[in-house]
Amino acid sequence: MGVEGGVTAAERVLCREEDIAEGTARGFAAAPGGFTGLFAVKKEGRIHVYVNSCPHVGLPLDMMPHRFLDAKRQTIICSAHGARFRIADGICVTGPCIGEALEAVPHRIVEGQIVVPAAAGL
Repeated sequence: MGVEGGVTAAERVLCREEDIAEGTARGFAAAPGGFTGLFAVKKEGRIHVYVNSCPHVGLPLDMMPHRFLDAKRQTIICSAHGARFRIADGICVTGPCIGEALEAVPHRIVEGQIVVPAAAGL
């Protein structure tokens, strides 16, 4: 276990919060032993972390690295089906999975780093 408030053995660091510019997203590889990566979006100063898997058929959302947002940077978009998801809660608002949601990942900021459970995405 880490020190109080620090990163524990049951967690992993994705990146520094400052590594994600406002209105952009960044993808991350799967945890060791896993197959599904994660991605984080910064919108209005808040970080949102999701599993990189469309609820429609489980495909990764990004066809190109770090390309998770539409051209206006208003919604998360699935490159395979065109489904659009709200950044704030991951709910699908258009496309084949309307009403379904991306899997949100609990996270916290520790000394400027985005920290998630080690098993997130497994």
